[in-house]
This record gives sequence, structure tokens and C-alpha cells, in this order.
Amino acid sequence: MSQIERIILGSEELFLSSGIKSVTMDDIARHLGMSKKTIYQFFKDKNELVIALVKRKLQEDEDQVSEIISKSGNVIEEMINMMKCSEEIFSRINPIVIHEMQKYHPEAWKHFQNFKSGVLVQTMEELLNKGIKQGYIRPEIDVKILAKMRVNQVELGFNTSVFPVAEFNVWKVQQQFNEHFNYGICTLKGYKLLNKYKNVVED
Repeated sequence: MSQIERIILGSEELFLSSGIKSVTMDDIARHLGMSKKTIYQFFKDKNELVIALVKRKLQEDEDQVSEIISKSGNVIEEMINMMKCSEEIFSRINPIVIHEMQKYHPEAWKHFQNFKSGVLVQTMEELLNKGIKQGYIRPEIDVKILAKMRVNQVELGFNTSVFPVAEFNVWKVQQQFNEHFNYGICTLKGYKLLNKYKNVVED
């Protein structure tokens, strides 16, 4: 593993557990057992490090989504697999990190927003169109509207003023959004297959 990768992964661990704002470059250096000078050879400040981390995570997410799509037999299977993949991602995310990135690291936040409005919305549109052709998703839905709605719901779930951390579990919120969306877009054929994949015994 290269020094850059070590620094990015080490800072990610600290950011996820403590938030971005409270973690200093000294903390990162101590956590990695390296000098601060070494970190500054690769990143001029914490902001640059946050941007590098966000870019890396978004690339990983894009690769993961592509892999799920290529391995799934139909749209319903894709949706279930994406939900499992999301569970793993959301279980690691501290909502404070999202809030702090938005507030203190606008450039990193912009990369996240561009990824969301570009890659994620486009992937969701393709998935919905494919599902309509396969007969699992209702043909009367407006693909463009629902793709944007679904992608933006994720961010809403991380909004701590709407879902305070003390009261709501982040993953539970995302799971509820996901299930509500999945069942809402399905035809009867899709609904039955969704239940089958979820191992729900139908009456």
C-alpha cells in the first residue's frame, strides 16, 4: 500500500468515528504513526485530504454499482443487491461527516453532488427503464422524476435536522426509504419477485 493510500485510509477511519472538524493533521499523523511532515508532502492541508478521500470513495462506489449490475440477472435482483451494498456503506457513515463536509469542505461536497446528479441519477434511470422493459416496473412512472427523487432521498436520510441521530438509526431510515421506493415502483410481477428475493412468505 502506498503512503498516499495509507494516509487516506487512516484519515477516513478517524473522520468516520469523530467527524471531520475535530480531527487535526496531528491526530492523523499520530494515528498513522508517521510525521506530519510526511503527510504534508502529499497533501497541502486537511481540505485537500478530504477531497482526495471523497474522490476515492466515489470511485469505489461507482465500481461497486457497476459490479452489482453486471452480476444481477434482473432489475429486482439488482435492487436487492444494491440495498445490501448500501447497508454496508451506510452502517459505516457518521451523519455528522456529511453535515461537516457540506459546511466546511465545499469543494469535496461539490464532487459528491456532481457524482449524485450525474452517475447515480443516470444509473437509476437506466435501471428503471430496464425494469419497465422486463415487466417488473410500472410503465406509467416518470423515470427522470423518480430517479432524481430516489437519489436525493439518500441525502435527506442523512439530514440530522430532519432525522436527529439520538432518535433515528441512519441505516433504518435509509432502509425504509429504499423499501418504500422499491415496492412503489413495482408491477405485480415485480412485487412477487421482490418478496421472493426478500424471503417473504406471501399469504
